[in-house]
Amino acid sequence: MNEENDRLRWQLKGLRQDIPPTRDLWPGIAARIAELPQPAEAAPASPDADTIRTRGGPRRLVPWAMAASVLLTVGFLWQATHLTPPQEPLIRQEAVQLTRDYQGALAQIQGAEAHPELGGALRELDRSAEEILAALDRAPNTRFLLEQLRRTYAKRLALTQRAMMS
Repeated sequence: MNEENDRLRWQLKGLRQDIPPTRDLWPGIAARIAELPQPAEAAPASPDADTIRTRGGPRRLVPWAMAASVLLTVGFLWQATHLTPPQEPLIRQEAVQLTRDYQGALAQIQGAEAHPELGGALRELDRSAEEILAALDRAPNTRFLLEQLRRTYAKRLALTQRAMMS
């Protein structure tokens, strides 16, 4: 495959050849440019435009237009920040729901907490879940943290169930 590509590359390089024109092309180009219609000179201003200029028409409106645009911008910004309630990012909402589900499942299997051999591991998993939730508060759109929280809760529930069976 590489040999064929190299062979084709060399063949393509062999096709490249600069061919100078057989005659001088510039006189023909200059003649065509000279034949093009020349742009008309600026048309005289209409009498209405002169009266507007003498009264200061559009120039007088510039400060009002700027003030109106500033007012509109401030209005839009105020409306965007005050009328729409802040929405929690979707991943953070999923984490909150996941925590509720976890707490509900843990409440159903409550008696296993006292198992002495697994107590340290259960506390460590709880501490990890708290750290992940704190990280989600700082970066609420991080899907990786949500997956880590889901794994931590699954391990915690599995360990709690194992403690109940033993």
